[in-house]
Amino acid sequence: MKTRKVQGKNNTHKVLIYAISTCAWCRKAKSFLEDNGIEYEYVDVDLCSEKDREEVYRDIERRGGRSSFPVIIVDDRTLINGLHEDKIKEAVGM
Repeated sequence: MKTRKVQGKNNTHKVLIYAISTCAWCRKAKSFLEDNGIEYEYVDVDLCSEKDREEVYRDIERRGGRSSFPVIIVDDRTLINGLHEDKIKEAVGM
């Protein structure tokens, strides 16, 4: 599955967002990261192939998350369902 990368000055953590292209909360999550200079990668799940969508859902489930978007994964170990700015800041050490 192909991710898209958004550069940021704060690149000490690996941040991945599973998003839906038309989701307002997903857009807000991306904007929050950009506004805070946090580098991240994202996948717009609704624009993926069916095979890739299934892979995303399996990954979310394996990590103990729910398939409600956005899903933000920091350093392959912290999963945040939804836009929770405080949790994101804590996960990236802000």
